[in-house]
Amino acid sequence: MTRERFQYVVDEMLSRLDSDLNVVLEDAFPGKRLVGGKYSLSTRSITMFMKDVTEQCLRLFPGDELLLDYFKVVFAHELGHAYDEKLIELADQLDEADGTERNLLMLEIEENAWRFARSILPDITLSFVEEIESQSLAPYYLAVEKDRIPA
Repeated sequence: MTRERFQYVVDEMLSRLDSDLNVVLEDAFPGKRLVGGKYSLSTRSITMFMKDVTEQCLRLFPGDELLLDYFKVVFAHELGHAYDEKLIELADQLDEADGTERNLLMLEIEENAWRFARSILPDITLSFVEEIESQSLAPYYLAVEKDRIPA
């Protein structure tokens, strides 16, 4: 998939939102994790990692026919962080939190982003979005559940 096709998706979605948000397309996340995108609160910008998005998509949906839709969904999730009116407050709380409270705040931040993503993806099948969302949220639910299990 070419950078130009990803850039077209970014431009189209930003246009729909009448957004001037800064979005950078990078080849790959510099760490060892597969990270499709990152929102930076400090710079109010999104970085999308094209190879990581591609790998994530192929792991869930073999073949590349769904790649652009997958990219849209991941990008919409990152836009969800950018447009989350509670994010600054939640991030401040996260700085002070530990253990269970921290895990619950992280889950809330992610759920907020997914709620926004679903609202701006009317052209994408809901079950497709929900599958990606479910995979994305699984570690957060696991962390919260782990905290609730008595030692």
